[in-house]
Amino acid sequence: MPADLPVFRSRAQAFDDLVLDAVERLERLWARELANVDFLVEDVPPIPPHGPLTESIPFSRLETDPDGKARIVVYRRPVEIRTKDPEETALLVHEAVVEEVANLLGVEPESVDPEA
Repeated sequence: MPADLPVFRSRAQAFDDLVLDAVERLERLWARELANVDFLVEDVPPIPPHGPLTESIPFSRLETDPDGKARIVVYRRPVEIRTKDPEETALLVHEAVVEEVANLLGVEPESVDPEA
């Protein structure tokens, strides 16, 4: 394949890259605290098993287990639907990751990434 051809990135791959960028930035600040945290991307959040959909659709979710392992999931479709352009998508992804890390650490989001 010629080296001068552009590499095609699907929307899903581009979204994964945004999450990875946000995570890498926070791992530089919180390496020890995030060592046992997995970061994942799912297309949509699961549908609640009972009752009507009365809550807003989340952009992300934090899961923890008794072993101290945590997982932060960012939902691609709700974020894409809510944003207008790649820059706004990147900002919302970063905000979602920061908010879940703050929830995990028990601190305010502003202290997770003070430069944001």
